Amino acid sequence: MLTIGEVADRTGLSRSALRFYETEGLVDAIRTDGGQRRYHRDVLRRLAFVRSAQTVGLELDDIRASLASLPERRTPTKADWASLSRRWRPLLDDRIAELVRLRDQLDECIGCGCLSLRSCSLYNPRDRAAAFGSGARYLLSDERPSGIG
Repeated sequence: MLTIGEVADRTGLSRSALRFYETEGLVDAIRTDGGQRRYHRDVLRRLAFVRSAQTVGLELDDIRASLASLPERRTPTKADWASLSRRWRPLLDDRIAELVRLRDQLDECIGCGCLSLRSCSLYNPRDRAAAFGSGARYLLSDERPSGIG
C-alpha cells in the first residue's frame, strides 16, 4: 500500500489532484484507522492512464466510463487495456482530425487581421454560428449555413 505522498511522488501529481481524482471516482483509496489514504499499487497504472487520456483531450466523463470497464478486484491485464484502447480509437481518430484541421487553418485565421472577410473561416455575420452551439463552430468542422463565408 502507498501513502498519498508516495503516489504523488511516483506520478508527479499533486496531493490535491489525487484527492480530486478520488472524489471524481477515477481512483480508490482506503482509509487507515487514523483517516489517512492508502492506495494499492495498481493506482499508479490507472493514474498514468488518466493523465494520458487528459493529454489527448478526453473529458473526465469519458475517462471515468473507460476506467469503469476495467476489473475492480485485480490489476488490469494487457488484454483489458487493449480492449479499452480499441474503444478509444474512433474518439482519438476524430480528435486527431480536429487537430489537423485546426493546424491547417491556423495560419489563415488566427491573427490574420481579417483583411478578406470573403475568405475568413471565422466570419460570422449576425452570429449565425450560434445555431450550432458554443465555441468556434467553424473550426470545429460544422458546416456553414448558406451565404456565410
